[in-house]
Amino acid sequence: MNSSFLLHAGRLGLLGAALLLGSPAEAQKTSATAKTQAKAADGRAGLGAIREADLRRDLFALSDDHFRGREAGTLDELRASVWIAEQARAIGLEPAGDDGTFFQFFQIQRTRLTAASRVSIGSRALVLNQDAMVVAPVNAAVTAPLVYAGTATPAELSKADLKGKAVAFVVSGQPTNGISYRRYLTATIRDRAAELVKAGAVAVVVVSDARAQDIYDHWGSGYERGRYDLPGGPNALVTTQAPTVWLPASALPAVQAAVGQPFTARLEVESFLYPSVNIVAKLPGTDAQLRNEYVLFSTHQDHDGVRKPVAGDSIRNGADDNATGCAATLALMRAFRQQPARRSALFVFHGAEERGLLGSRYYSAHPTVPRQAIAAVLNLEMIGRNAPDSAALLGAQRPHRNSLDLVRTAWAANAAGPKFKLDTLWDQPTHPEGWYFRSDHLPYARLGIPAVMFTTLLHPDYHTPRDEPATINIAKLAAVTRWAYLTGWAVANRPARPVPDPDFKLER
Repeated sequence: MNSSFLLHAGRLGLLGAALLLGSPAEAQKTSATAKTQAKAADGRAGLGAIREADLRRDLFALSDDHFRGREAGTLDELRASVWIAEQARAIGLEPAGDDGTFFQFFQIQRTRLTAASRVSIGSRALVLNQDAMVVAPVNAAVTAPLVYAGTATPAELSKADLKGKAVAFVVSGQPTNGISYRRYLTATIRDRAAELVKAGAVAVVVVSDARAQDIYDHWGSGYERGRYDLPGGPNALVTTQAPTVWLPASALPAVQAAVGQPFTARLEVESFLYPSVNIVAKLPGTDAQLRNEYVLFSTHQDHDGVRKPVAGDSIRNGADDNATGCAATLALMRAFRQQPARRSALFVFHGAEERGLLGSRYYSAHPTVPRQAIAAVLNLEMIGRNAPDSAALLGAQRPHRNSLDLVRTAWAANAAGPKFKLDTLWDQPTHPEGWYFRSDHLPYARLGIPAVMFTTLLHPDYHTPRDEPATINIAKLAAVTRWAYLTGWAVANRPARPVPDPDFKLER
């Protein structure tokens, strides 16, 4: 309900009380009561607990070099998680993880090439993860003559004898269907390699062109680490398919000169299980019935850890991604602790988000509260950069929207609070980044739980060492936090939980 309406109604009530009682003292007492009730109804006591000083302190603490980028499956992620749990305890929240703790541990499976793996072209041995990247970890033992296909099309290659050969081609072209270049490049390498293997190739060598080189430099360190998944997931599977080796653009002359010489790959895969963790806390609601339902505030604490230096800095501190979401969630804890709502508030910091939404996939499959009791999920992901007056709500338009009811509540909260200009392009299925599919609301939405994502979108420092706390707009971070609070407060206090859209179906 609109707070101005409540305050207006309160003033009318005061006028009537004064006329009936005829006593300034009684009227003053009634006025104080009405103001308290109105304040409770619109959540302003909790709103006042969201302070920029707290956000700044928590942001800088979590994105400090001390936590070494909080990489999933490492002690750095675990140390950061313990720090977050201690903040929750100090704020006064109840543990809602496993066995009466703030923690829900789960395993992630890492599959990578062993240090003994080798690749060579002609007489030149390539240093893996420096001179070459193996696109997917595979067990392979290949020695085959190298042929060079350049930028030949699949139709042109269909006429060539590729059986038993290692085929090198230059990846080129531009996306034409609205997807990002990174997604286009990944799909092109995958599809071209599959076509060549179908034509008889026993290995594929991909050489970057100038544009692909940017992706090779920026994302290549991910291949060094291998693949991650929950145990038994599709990315944990090991195959004996033909290997695909990706080279930088500078390797093109050497590849052309090596035509007819042997390409050799001796690849061995190893797999490990690592611990990761979700941090789960709750604040019980005040209503005897509604307290058995939960408004889930979602974020993730992990980032990319320590990688190859860029301009002398090897630690990817992930201030915006996603220390901003964590600092905001701690502030939301203080707000609901200051003023509890009718429904319970549940706060989940998901581990291993950067590894494929692993923590949210695990928690949504193994929630520590009844899944059917989760009324809504409000996810906070990268909320501290870009224009100070703009933000975005993902899951607000079809086909990503799974609850118009929840979206309208969030829109009303924005209108009553920060009044952001809301970007709508990033939520469209045609947007090249596919941003809706890359954060922790997604597993819940797939289960039919009303879910939205608050974000201020990507920027040039995304997933680089330049994503530092000094770059964060603290005032904007506070404004987005208040927007999420007003949305959650409204959901937590209304009589009925948000209604899911009955025909929700994602495009992928």
